[in-house]
Amino acid sequence: MGPMEVPSQSPETIKIPTSNYEFGANYIDPQMMLIGRISHEGRLSARLKYDLLDDLTVKANGQLTSEPHMSHVMGTIDYKGSDYRAQFQFGSGALLGANYIQSVTPKLAMGGEIFYAGQHRKSGVGYGARYSHDKMVATGQVASTGMVALSYVHKASEKVSFATEFMYNYMSRDVTASVGYDAIFRQARVRGKIDSNGCATTFLEEKLSPGLGFSLAAELDHSKKDYRFGFGMSLGE
Repeated sequence: MGPMEVPSQSPETIKIPTSNYEFGANYIDPQMMLIGRISHEGRLSARLKYDLLDDLTVKANGQLTSEPHMSHVMGTIDYKGSDYRAQFQFGSGALLGANYIQSVTPKLAMGGEIFYAGQHRKSGVGYGARYSHDKMVATGQVASTGMVALSYVHKASEKVSFATEFMYNYMSRDVTASVGYDAIFRQARVRGKIDSNGCATTFLEEKLSPGLGFSLAAELDHSKKDYRFGFGMSLGE
């Protein structure tokens, strides 16, 4: 649920985040993982991951809701070879897709993808490359939809990483750049980023005791004057 706008006497609009409650159940064994969630609004979502073979995995996720055009189902077949990976996707709305990535050298991998959305009569082709070293990972992507994406992740230490991302759409001329961090402590993990639009986000996960976790999240969008804060508790490993 998004924030609720409340009119005020000043020209600015006050946005108050609305609450959301969910009940979830997880089932995990060495071969299968099943996760389900249901919200207080009756929205049901589920994810399934099943290993048919050591190199062949089937994934599925879906959502059922009373809101028009919001229910969907998506399936994925993932195959991992010795030096390549192939994936096929299919879903509601006549969505079909496939991607393939091949290791050219031990540090460089290249690949491509294709998709077709029959409901919206859209199709596209994309190409990508990934270069990894001991303490860095650099990726680049370009697609026929107009999107160009570049990213770089640097591992400063065993527990601290920094990243930067650049996205450009040569059709709409939209440009976004962002920098982020990821820090892991003994019982906590902190992640955050800020982008060129003035939007800053941070997320804290803390393990209070075995089987009990606490999380805090915040998003500050100064350009849109949209501020969101939240917290959560998790039970179980």
